[in-house]
Amino acid sequence: QVQLVESGGGLVQPGGSLRLSCAASGSIFSIHDMGWYRQAPGKQRELVAIISRDGYTNYADSVKGRFTISRDNAKKTMYLQMNSLRPEDTAVYYCQANIRKTGIYYPSDYWGQGTQVTVSS
Repeated sequence: QVQLVESGGGLVQPGGSLRLSCAASGSIFSIHDMGWYRQAPGKQRELVAIISRDGYTNYADSVKGRFTISRDNAKKTMYLQMNSLRPEDTAVYYCQANIRKTGIYYPSDYWGQGTQVTVSS
């Protein structure tokens, strides 16, 4: 069993900040790329940011300069620091990770259950 659990979502005013966390647990041999995605009501899920095991990052244009993705490999945890939040950032945020389970040769993609972020005054 592998689980990804997000935390840190909530309600914040425009211009505010939030920090999301995603903790992986279970029979994990290795974690490769990890990413944050979001889905707003009536819209498709979109990539927010991704990070490789070595720390290389990539961001959606809409969040560049405002969001920072990071990870702690020892803790099997990924973070998303979100600053200067805007109403259009309102969405359910999901973490995703490419994980090789113990005893399994090939990695697979796993998803968290999502955490709601609402930016509103």
